[in-house]
Amino acid sequence: RTYLRVSFTSNRYYAIYAIQLNFSTSSNYLLPNTTTMGTETPTTQKFDSSEPEIDKRTAEQKAIDDWLPITSSRNAKWWYSAFHNVTAMVGAGVLSLPSAMANLGWGPGVVILVLSWIITLYTLWQMVEMHEMVPGKRFDRYHELGQHAFGEKLGLWIVVPQQLICEISVDIVYMVTGGKSLQKIHDLVCKNNCNNMKTTYFIIIFGSVHFVLSHLPNFNAISGISLAAAIMSLSYSTIAWVASVEKHVGNPHKEVEYGYKASSSAGTFFNFLNALGDVAFAYAGHNVVLEIQATIPSTPEKPSKGPMWWGVLVAYSVVALCYFPVALIGYWVFGNSVEDNILISLNKPTWLIVTANMFVVIHVIGSYQLPCIMWLAIYKPRKFSLSWITNWICIILGFLLMILAPIGGLRSIILNAKTYGFYQ
Repeated sequence: RTYLRVSFTSNRYYAIYAIQLNFSTSSNYLLPNTTTMGTETPTTQKFDSSEPEIDKRTAEQKAIDDWLPITSSRNAKWWYSAFHNVTAMVGAGVLSLPSAMANLGWGPGVVILVLSWIITLYTLWQMVEMHEMVPGKRFDRYHELGQHAFGEKLGLWIVVPQQLICEISVDIVYMVTGGKSLQKIHDLVCKNNCNNMKTTYFIIIFGSVHFVLSHLPNFNAISGISLAAAIMSLSYSTIAWVASVEKHVGNPHKEVEYGYKASSSAGTFFNFLNALGDVAFAYAGHNVVLEIQATIPSTPEKPSKGPMWWGVLVAYSVVALCYFPVALIGYWVFGNSVEDNILISLNKPTWLIVTANMFVVIHVIGSYQLPCIMWLAIYKPRKFSLSWITNWICIILGFLLMILAPIGGLRSIILNAKTYGFYQ
């Protein structure tokens, strides 16, 4: 066996995975003791249900499970699942939703927001259900579920690249968002009394905090940080829409333009595609769902999916409270002049906006279609049944989003490239 550890110091607990490559030709799996429920690697020995259940993991496998941050502690409660999922889901993306609405328009924007919430909740439920679909075995990591659905080698190639791309992208966005929020605090507090500092310096300061926190031993060790981050996400989202309402009340007669930003049909179309990507990014929390569920204890009588699902429902209630008011009220107040980050559009009251940006910093410190394909490959629902139709709709929508959203994003990069100042 070869074990490769991939870690990112910027956010170890949402981007650390053990890629277990087993070169055995056997496809049979051992079933470990249900009291430990550890992840088992393929072996040639079959399980006999008449034998007493004992932990058949090798010493090497036990050592690896104890070493990995995901499986070293399995004593989480359902509320751990709630705030871990809030922290993973609600992030920098929520602050860009008003800008996405400006490119989508009222009708399409509301429909896409609601559909995204429903579809991502459904696919998250699928992953929770598939975590322990094989009796006595837990799929603690996304790539393990991919290997079960698509095969040992193909599963790795399908899941791991997508997961790593998602994690690296989120880490980069969070680093930049945290740095810009620190800079916003600096500018509002100091005003003209301090020397100007480049954004790069604030990103480095923020990254230094990540470097320290990345040395915590396991997922449950950051529970306090994750709880604080979940509270911060709800807090700065509330401040964003409340401050927007206050701004409108202070100047109710100001004219607001709700038309599309672009002046041409082509520009409107590509901005629409880019906005689809913004909404999809705001719901990008599925990549760590199995890892979160892996921290919850499980027995045959009380499987982990019960408390995990309760936590998910609470988390998605918080997501709704954060996303919909920020997106709709932010667009209603600012129209198509809203900034990519709504907090940048707000300057007063200074103390409140400073507080909101500090909440963003604290939160990002702690912080589609693939589950449907796995569900069809594993459960094989009857053709044209409700499950079959629902999953295929999600797959098609996810595939179209995967193709179209990068087109809009690439065009935006090309048009704005001349304004970029690297390391400025």
